[in-house]
Amino acid sequence: MHKLSEAQGRPLPAAVSGANMHDSLALKPLIRGIPAIRTRCGPRRRLPVKLRADKAYYSADHLAWLRERGLVPRIARPGIDSGERLGRHRWKIERSIAWLFGYLWLTVRYERKGSHFFAFLGLATTLTCYKKLTA
Repeated sequence: MHKLSEAQGRPLPAAVSGANMHDSLALKPLIRGIPAIRTRCGPRRRLPVKLRADKAYYSADHLAWLRERGLVPRIARPGIDSGERLGRHRWKIERSIAWLFGYLWLTVRYERKGSHFFAFLGLATTLTCYKKLTA
């Protein structure tokens, strides 16, 4: 399961991939799936300003692709940067994943088909956003 969230931790697009697929292959489709951001004045922005990600998403072509799209990548370099610096911001995505895994059908994967699991993931994301926006 791949998940994006905003700065406050509310979930944004989600994706499901096989266990034998590398995490970095899901980065570009997730970035393309970010909805428009409403601003108080001026035109809507399509993308956020910064992107924070795990070391698994670090590669030269991803960094170049993110910079072309106007995003500032904050991705730890494997073997150089420690995970502690990302820990200050990573807890928000961990919290949103924990919110999603609060639903039993996502905690234990009962569904054999990936499309059914993805549908439940979308439903859980919608319910989580609704609960956080109305609270």
